[in-house]
Amino acid sequence: MAVEIWHNPRCSKSRAALAYLEAKGIAPQVRLYLKDGPSQEELRAMLMALGLPASALLRKEGAALKGESENVIVAAMAVDPALIERPVIRNGARAVIGRPAEAIDAIL
Repeated sequence: MAVEIWHNPRCSKSRAALAYLEAKGIAPQVRLYLKDGPSQEELRAMLMALGLPASALLRKEGAALKGESENVIVAAMAVDPALIERPVIRNGARAVIGRPAEAIDAIL
């Protein structure tokens, strides 16, 4: 199973999601997205897998961008990955925001 998690080790929800996967015997590919930020293309691919608009992937800190176009939001997240809600977990063509960690079951 090729599971990937966009992870921030300083975030308790992200740590909980990683622990949840590991407890299920899954060793995901861990992407420290704050250090290795996704490109606009990667963000668009993740949004497709999530089935969500870009505004749904914004953290509270990005609330000022909620009324902007998809292109503006994606560009902002590519420049400042801290705007991306976490954790994001992808399994093949499907993805979820792992809040709560049990939400991950939908793609396993």
